[in-house]
Amino acid sequence: MMEPERQLELIKRGAVEIISEEELIERLREGRPLRVKAGFDPTAPDLHLGHTVLIEKMRQFQQLGHEVIFLIGDFTGMIGDPSGKSETRKPLTKEEVLENAKTYKEQIFKILDPEKTRIEFNSRWMSSMSAEELIKLAAQYTVARMLERDDFKQRWQKQNPIGIHEFIYPLIQGYDSVMLQADIELGGTDQRFNLLVGREIQKAYGQKPQVVLMMPLLEGTDGVKKMSKSLGNYIGITEPPNEMFGKLMSISDELMLRYYELLSHIGNEELQELKEGIKTGKIHPKDAKIRLAFEIVGRYWGSEKAEAAKREFERVFSQKALPEDIPECVVEWDGDDLWLPQILRDTGLCKSTSEATRLIKQGGISVDGRKVTDTNVRLSPGEYLIKVGKRRFLRVRPK
Repeated sequence: MMEPERQLELIKRGAVEIISEEELIERLREGRPLRVKAGFDPTAPDLHLGHTVLIEKMRQFQQLGHEVIFLIGDFTGMIGDPSGKSETRKPLTKEEVLENAKTYKEQIFKILDPEKTRIEFNSRWMSSMSAEELIKLAAQYTVARMLERDDFKQRWQKQNPIGIHEFIYPLIQGYDSVMLQADIELGGTDQRFNLLVGREIQKAYGQKPQVVLMMPLLEGTDGVKKMSKSLGNYIGITEPPNEMFGKLMSISDELMLRYYELLSHIGNEELQELKEGIKTGKIHPKDAKIRLAFEIVGRYWGSEKAEAAKREFERVFSQKALPEDIPECVVEWDGDDLWLPQILRDTGLCKSTSEATRLIKQGGISVDGRKVTDTNVRLSPGEYLIKVGKRRFLRVRPK
């Protein structure tokens, strides 16, 4: 295995906090493969690039010769992680969780080596846990400590409900580390409380506490808020190559470097040269962005489709041409003029009329090449070419 100090240098790339670095270097010096755990609750069917920040870090540990454990929280997924939530989450059914878990398993091997990845489901030990064992686990932490969490504290102060099962969630996450005998647990910065609870639970069960490594929450295409499907600023890893390439090309130059650090497989030295080249003007940001988009699209779709997406991007956006294959949609007018936000919603271009209205106000909607800024616009029956943002086109015509 690589010398511990060199490993530490690579592991620290992109990390926000390690608790503690001294403990990590101590374990690396033991010269054995460490058990590196990261848990994912399958609460949605698809992964986006924000989710892959942790998976990329797992890949790095894998390359360094450590054992990575991709823990699918099929049991905890039915509770729902309360982190950052202002109200109790609606629980998912077991069927929903298992269906989502199936797609997770299919998607992660775009990054991880399946031969070197240990996949676990926490239902394996939680489903058989007795009431006596659950009480013993619950006795390891106090309500006062739970209420130190910002989200719980705020809900308590506002007299918003907190379910007892929500207190159990971080305890189970910690118990997962006990069952897996985790040396290291990875998580986002929003998981800090849960990760630290894991250290306490391990100590309570006579184990050496895990090292906690926290990665940042990746900003979405807007460059401001964390990547989220609900905010519409996400890049899904199953999105078509052209759309994925176009979205990556739309991010800011500053955000591009953050994506390079957290998602690219280029080495640290090459990354530093890239940053320096952009700073001095030797490397044009657009060229660096094309390289990043090519790498990421190629990771999920292969180099041929990445090359085709690159050519299509250059054709459409450099030459201001229209895409070759513009999808069509039939709209039922019934002889009446239709409100444009309704058309955008009904055709799937926007999730809701409120989202459509917001995009119109922001200047993100064009009809037949003309930008629309009036949210009250109604279209009479006919054929139209609608453009949303810089990349999405749709031809609509009456039924």
